[in-house]
Amino acid sequence: MTRSGSKFKAKNPRNLYQQMYLEFKKKQLGYSTIAIIGQSCLGSGAAMILLMGETTMLLKMIILFFVTIFCMAFNGAVLAQLKAKATFNLLILSIVFSTLVILAHLF
Repeated sequence: MTRSGSKFKAKNPRNLYQQMYLEFKKKQLGYSTIAIIGQSCLGSGAAMILLMGETTMLLKMIILFFVTIFCMAFNGAVLAQLKAKATFNLLILSIVFSTLVILAHLF
């Protein structure tokens, strides 16, 4: 049982996405507030690791641009009070991209 009282039973990725979206939609204000802190920290960590890496400067700046844009897009969606689906999708996009950048530069 989740904190909002719904039962969480997800067996496949599509069902998992739907359950997480419904949970986010119920308590959008609270989850958005927490998510801003988390994804901003993850994005800044991705930027730091990216800039410490040994790739070409042009490639670093392009990837850094996308990390920044995705993080800012989510933050802007929360401030603009967009619909829950758009905000949730931007959160997932930001987290996945920042995580991929971190993993790509660590290994």
